[in-house]
Amino acid sequence: MGALWKLTCTEMKLFLRELMAAFFTLGFPLMVLLLFGGIFGNKPIPQFGGVGFVDRMVPGYTAMVIGTTGLMSLAVVVATYREKGILRRLRATPLRPQTILAAQVFVHLLMTAIGMAIMVIIAEVLYGFRLQGSLLSVVPAFVLSCLSIFGLGFVLCGVMPTARSTQITSMVVFFLMMFLSGCVIPQPLPETVQAYAQLLPLTHVVNLLRGLWEGNAWSAHLKEVGVLVGLLVACVMISAKTFRWE
Repeated sequence: MGALWKLTCTEMKLFLRELMAAFFTLGFPLMVLLLFGGIFGNKPIPQFGGVGFVDRMVPGYTAMVIGTTGLMSLAVVVATYREKGILRRLRATPLRPQTILAAQVFVHLLMTAIGMAIMVIIAEVLYGFRLQGSLLSVVPAFVLSCLSIFGLGFVLCGVMPTARSTQITSMVVFFLMMFLSGCVIPQPLPETVQAYAQLLPLTHVVNLLRGLWEGNAWSAHLKEVGVLVGLLVACVMISAKTFRWE
């Protein structure tokens, strides 16, 4: 446990030194919130069920943070470590392989939680953001969503041959999901687009977080839970076969 803690602290420092990763995790979603919150405000909107724009979109922006961290940070960091031989050298140490990978998960999970917390605080202070559901319901959904998308990140860095190809593929997957999942576009999409959007994991993250944020019960989102749990299990199984240390 001490080794995991020390490695996690070290990886945290390295994460914060990487300005691009820190910006997209902590700064970019906040910038989007300030931009659209300044334009639309947070007055109740009938088509959103009487909630305001910010109330409606903060769960989507949280999903954006999860996607950014899992696909554009975690996957690229691990692929870069492998390409530079860092993973091989770490595995040659007394550290267990599970400890090395768990440290990456903990760091990115913590940074995602910090990014969400900063966004929620700013939304509450500036726009009167309201959490209609229970925090005890939202937190487990947040963790499940993170682990599922992180699993997808591990799959990408496992099947892509280089760090550069991992970065490009991750960006394509992330931006495709960001624009089609409802993260940044609150209006209903055309039915054909919605059908394709159901194939994207981030769509189910948005729907689950938004529903619980607005006070729905977990039983109303069994489909989303099933998809994310299934994704997590599948990604773990695929990663066990495809992950390479060098």
